[in-house]
Amino acid sequence: MAFDRDRQIQLTRKVNEVFDWGTFFNIIGLLTIGLVSVYSATYIYSSTYESGMSQIFERQALACGIGFILMMVLVFIPDQILKISAIVAYIVSVVLLVLVLFIGKTTYGTQGWLNILGMSIQPSELGKIGVMMGLAYYISRKGTDIRNIRDFIIVVFIVAIPVFLIIKQPDQGTATVYLAMLLGILFWVGFNSFIIFLVVSYPVLLLFALIGPVYSILITLVMSIIVLTFRKRMFISILAIGSFVSIAFITPVVINNLHEYQKKRFESFLNPEKDPLGKAYNAIQSKMAIGSGGFFGKGFLKGTQTQLKYIPKQWTDFIYSVPSEEFGFLGSAIVLLLLSSFILRSLRIAYITENRFHSIIAIGIATVIAYHSIINIGMDIGLLPVMGIPLPFMSSGGTSLMVNCIMGGLLLNFYRRKKLRKLY
Repeated sequence: MAFDRDRQIQLTRKVNEVFDWGTFFNIIGLLTIGLVSVYSATYIYSSTYESGMSQIFERQALACGIGFILMMVLVFIPDQILKISAIVAYIVSVVLLVLVLFIGKTTYGTQGWLNILGMSIQPSELGKIGVMMGLAYYISRKGTDIRNIRDFIIVVFIVAIPVFLIIKQPDQGTATVYLAMLLGILFWVGFNSFIIFLVVSYPVLLLFALIGPVYSILITLVMSIIVLTFRKRMFISILAIGSFVSIAFITPVVINNLHEYQKKRFESFLNPEKDPLGKAYNAIQSKMAIGSGGFFGKGFLKGTQTQLKYIPKQWTDFIYSVPSEEFGFLGSAIVLLLLSSFILRSLRIAYITENRFHSIIAIGIATVIAYHSIINIGMDIGLLPVMGIPLPFMSSGGTSLMVNCIMGGLLLNFYRRKKLRKLY
């Protein structure tokens, strides 16, 4: 009996050692807050028996259950099967993205959903896993060098195909997620950091140039100083700084020559108060909801912005405003803490794993979750334009939620394999 008890204790210790409980409970926390938020955001609609509204939470709960099962199954998938499935996942992703352009369902102007066996699937969300694994498979191959022009072109091509197909839907917001993923992976595998810095700098400079000349000058000075820290040849540094200055001066001129309706789009983002009932309505109401929550919030199902339907489709892009209003600064801080913790854990797994294939996928996951979180919360608080990018694990959307769970399952798998190699 003593022998069996000792053996059981040792087995329990080994299970605890190889399973990443921190990441697991991190995901459970986000899923729980997400379900509570979706329930609250749809509660007033469901209670008034508006058509189909009661099904939104039910579908989200079902997707959460399926996603959890997929996550736990992935923990135990052998590495060889994962590598083989990388090629299959990429091919299937591209095929689905082609199919959706011909037989896809259009919602809010985007032809991005397929009906498969009675379920609505969003291929652009599934494609994130396929592209991520496809990139990891190719880059981790023996002999691949990202600094080689041939390998670099192939890597860009792997991402360019799905990005082109997604833009055709059109869904520019989701397309930017793929580009962010590519930049994160390129940086991790040792691509020229100066080039990556320039690619990231230009949209940032453009944004500040739109805000005003003072901000434009300040960010141009900051970017120029950073360029000098790379210690490139003088000609290259001057060329880079010159491009920054050009953007700062040319952007206002280009904006002034746009059509009136195009100018209004920029105006509604930069000065939302000038169009409070039009394009800026959602962002303004979201900011009001977040700000009105105070420190402890108004209480579950007691948020006035939420329960009085001031924010349309709050269960999707503006879900962050729900816990912020109902649970206040405390609720919003917990969401930020959980998302930040998940990103940091992804980075840690990417760093500690000795498997290059695992490392690249982990850094891709960290980049995607970080980009989604920054853009979504940024647009909810009015710092960034509305792009239709969901908040990970929280926004309503079955495909997105299941993809996030799959990412979590992959991280748990990589951690387990790392610890098993260490034990045996």
